[in-house]
Amino acid sequence: MDIYQVKKVTAPVNWETDVPGSKSITNRALLLAALCRERVRLQGVLFSDDSRHFLSSLQSLGYDVQIDEPACVVEVEGHGGSLPVPFGEIHVGSAGTAARFLTAMLGVAEGTFVIQASEQMKKRPMKPLFEALLSLGATVEWLGEIWHLPVRITGAGAHIKSLSEQAVLDLDISESTQFLSAFLLIAPLFPHGLRIHITSKKTDGSYIRITRRMMEEFGVEAVFDGCDYIVQAADGYQCSVYQIEPDVSGACYFYAAAAMTGGTAKVHHVHWNSMQGDMKFMKLLEQMGCSLTEESDGIRLTGPSEGLHGIESDMNDFSDQALTLAAIAPYASSEVKITHIGHIRGQECDRLHAIVTNLKHAGIACEEGEDWVCIHPGKPQPCQIETFDDHRVAMAFTVMGLGCDGIEILNPGCCRKTFENYYEVLDSLLKH
Repeated sequence: MDIYQVKKVTAPVNWETDVPGSKSITNRALLLAALCRERVRLQGVLFSDDSRHFLSSLQSLGYDVQIDEPACVVEVEGHGGSLPVPFGEIHVGSAGTAARFLTAMLGVAEGTFVIQASEQMKKRPMKPLFEALLSLGATVEWLGEIWHLPVRITGAGAHIKSLSEQAVLDLDISESTQFLSAFLLIAPLFPHGLRIHITSKKTDGSYIRITRRMMEEFGVEAVFDGCDYIVQAADGYQCSVYQIEPDVSGACYFYAAAAMTGGTAKVHHVHWNSMQGDMKFMKLLEQMGCSLTEESDGIRLTGPSEGLHGIESDMNDFSDQALTLAAIAPYASSEVKITHIGHIRGQECDRLHAIVTNLKHAGIACEEGEDWVCIHPGKPQPCQIETFDDHRVAMAFTVMGLGCDGIEILNPGCCRKTFENYYEVLDSLLKH
């Protein structure tokens, strides 16, 4: 399917649905399982382009990985921090989590490995991660552009094992908090613990809190004192069975559709105790006039009958949903301004550019700054949405198309990255 023609809804939606497991939690759980000393059963696993690249990379590294896609189950035989093989090659595709997490693990292990990536991933920032690994004693040979994948990396494992005191790293996370998550996750491999000193203005974030919570669920605590993250010497991770939450990022598209049309949507198994930062997007929709009710099988959102209010929101901490807010912003009663999202320019595509480009294609007035966008109310006109091979651009602007005629999504297959049956789920809901 090269083009998806969005069907305009003629009445407020009334939806109940399921979404796949969280990509962020799935890929963290896969690394944690590999670092355990035992066999780990992961339930509720997301199967998508990103997670399959993570799974195939673990298999290429010699891990015994048993996969049951229909049951959404993966079992990984952990090796307690040592690698099953001393050399090899992996391909992380366009998966930022796989690229950052596995590069960090290989950089502090023993052995020499080649890390390949997609053309998209080759453009994404990696320099702070590589600088930290080099400071620990890793050796990196650039197989393309310096500070970017692909690389051949020889890990600093032997040096790290010889340390007689806590290791200390300086790390800038202004471009991506995945750099910090990567080092936190592998911290138990440092015999006397690890202290990570954050040098950037940004020091924390929702995905960091997911990482720390999951580490604790696997038996290791990461403490943040406001400037440094400290992981004391630990015996390693331990867990036999782990349940992965449904993907709140994926759920937000259905909630946004209900908000925009004045309808209702409930996504099963999404609850307020979720660790995912995109739960903040639902609170933002509440500020725009929606109501939220937690039921036994999920949260139900009801959109306002009189239409959404405009809003100004700092979305730095849940920026994956900046696209979603931008896509429904034309239907608000006044302008919507999204701030502190400059870092999304360095994600799968320049997402700020994607927002402005597609809104202007649809005839919607908007302005952008280096880290903000302001969107004015208007009626979207028929147009083709350029997805820039970015799953979140495709899914978000599909929601915009539910409220008007003539919106077409180019390259909808890019949703395979996190939600491969998104359009099948949507079509099924639209039939009812």
